[in-house]
Amino acid sequence: MTRIVTVAAAQLGPIALADSRAQVVTRMLVLMRQARQHGCDLVVFPELALTTFFPRWYFEDQAKIDGFFEREMPGPDTQPLFDAARELGLGFTLGYAELAQESGVTRRFNTAITVDKSGRIVGKYRKIHLPGHAEHEPWRAFQHLEKRYFETGNLEFNVFRAFGGILGMAICNDRRWPETYRVMGLQGVEMILIGYNTPVHNPPAPEHDALSNFHNELVMQAGAYQNGSWVVGVAKAGNEEGVPQIGNSIIVAPSGEIVAACSTLGDELAIARCDLDLTLSYKNTTFNFAKHREPQAYGLIVERKGAVPPALG
Repeated sequence: MTRIVTVAAAQLGPIALADSRAQVVTRMLVLMRQARQHGCDLVVFPELALTTFFPRWYFEDQAKIDGFFEREMPGPDTQPLFDAARELGLGFTLGYAELAQESGVTRRFNTAITVDKSGRIVGKYRKIHLPGHAEHEPWRAFQHLEKRYFETGNLEFNVFRAFGGILGMAICNDRRWPETYRVMGLQGVEMILIGYNTPVHNPPAPEHDALSNFHNELVMQAGAYQNGSWVVGVAKAGNEEGVPQIGNSIIVAPSGEIVAACSTLGDELAIARCDLDLTLSYKNTTFNFAKHREPQAYGLIVERKGAVPPALG
């Protein structure tokens, strides 16, 4: 018996700084209805999907910064997405900036949730691998201030049961780190949902610019194959406030093969019929962790953060 989940990678085109959440949600609802017409069970939206990618600017006014954050989920602006999930019988994954109160402390995270077909939140993740920098760097054409505006996520790489399988989430830069996939792989993950905002230009390493799409595919294909899992990667794409961002939204099979992809830099669906049982072909053979892993040899992975070369001589 196969376990089929039909998934749509719901790429979004640019969101302007002046665009309201209501305008963005309207675009998302159009994609949800299109996905349902194609028989989808789950729609995956990008990282920080409700606003422009605000970490590209340096702001000092905390009230202005907090205007990009959601204080509740669902809130008045996002309730229509939850209503549509129930109406259509269609789950969704959503990335957003979260302002949380925990033990009397205000905290800010780059967050993703997964919602099931009944409109219930079944999974939550907060971004762990925050890229960029914490202070204003005027030499850059644009800023990347995630380390200024967000805390490191505190929910770890947990998985959850939904849509008949075992799912996990990651956000943007997390996809570049093999530990992201392996921690979820060790929990039996069968599908990993990833949203991202990735500029074409990398100011500290412009020689990487021409490789942006290659690197995007490389890390998700490797993560899928090496952990026997489906991976769904979804972009907010196009020229957003003068900053070109890659599209290249893809759905990757446990074989590492790309089975669906977006071809534009705008609002678009890439859809695949994903058999979760296909993961077993890899989990029970080449990547049978219980049989082949040797964790006693991997100590440095958790003991050491940065690279330390051997002593000379």
